[in-house]
Amino acid sequence: MVKFCELCQREANLQCTKCRVTFYCDAEHQQADWVGIHERICQLLVPIRTQTLSLQQLSCIEKQLKKAELSDICRLVAQSKLSQGKHQEALPAAQFCLRCSIDVHGPNTVQLVPAFLLLADANMGLGNLALVAELLSQAEWAVLKSPECGHSIRHRLHRSLGRLHTATGNLEAALLHFANDIYFASEECGLDSTVTCHGYFLMADVFIKQGKMPIVRSLYAQVAYTWHCHLTELLETRLQNIRNPAMLSDFSYDHSQQVEADEMLRAILEFVQRYSRKDSTQTALVAHCLAMLWFLGDDSLKAQGFGTTALNASQLIPNHDLAEPIQVLLQLLRNPQPGTDVCWEICSSGTSV
Repeated sequence: MVKFCELCQREANLQCTKCRVTFYCDAEHQQADWVGIHERICQLLVPIRTQTLSLQQLSCIEKQLKKAELSDICRLVAQSKLSQGKHQEALPAAQFCLRCSIDVHGPNTVQLVPAFLLLADANMGLGNLALVAELLSQAEWAVLKSPECGHSIRHRLHRSLGRLHTATGNLEAALLHFANDIYFASEECGLDSTVTCHGYFLMADVFIKQGKMPIVRSLYAQVAYTWHCHLTELLETRLQNIRNPAMLSDFSYDHSQQVEADEMLRAILEFVQRYSRKDSTQTALVAHCLAMLWFLGDDSLKAQGFGTTALNASQLIPNHDLAEPIQVLLQLLRNPQPGTDVCWEICSSGTSV
């Protein structure tokens, strides 16, 4: 029986010696798949791809459940690699996620849309725009056939379409899709969500290309304010846990989201410093965001650097609301294991802007 390559579907002549159910056309594709996803799922493939198992040993339902589990694993791996900017390494996981989704849900169903978007994101980073357009077209068709499709999928689809049109220079179409992205994201997550404000950031990038700087400033200000509120809440939760370790409250910090936030906030800070040199208020706000972001990410060196930038900017404004929170954050960075008094001072200091 002819075997086909796991990555490109060409005729294969190499076999994985561990699971013995996966094949490749050459060593390069075998290595790419191993780094991308196969190392994580090698043995999980054996019961699914071994044809000699009887129905008693592994029923059809069990196989579907295992494929659904594999799809989830591949999705998480691909998302992690994309958040690190490893688009090439994300491809095998994204491809396998789509194949598993098709096996579980069937072709041309709305359940495939997240996998289409994941694969499109990986190819977007590699500049394969023609393939991205094809993948997004299939995703859009699946959504159009499913009026009951949720807001989350719709906002992600419009965000991907907006990014594609931005890359191809169709800026008006990009703005339309980002507007839809913001609408559906706000319906799903709320207007003040960091998910929603990413749509504002992407829209601002289009307006930069159009030279509409006042609109860019307005959108960036909204993004910075949203992130400042979010990071302040996370910081207060972290410090409350330090003050009362016996009464730990829920603290969740998404490190993949940290990468996305860092890229956005750095871009905003660079814009403010380049085009709005006299806007010390915005400089202080954005730099304080970055200081809190890296404090929460346990990188005290970066937090110290951005905190110092924020403090210098805040000192140019008499009685600025952020001066005290910035100062006590820097104090905490100088004293990594603070006592109750320092934590209480940070938690109780004003952070309104």
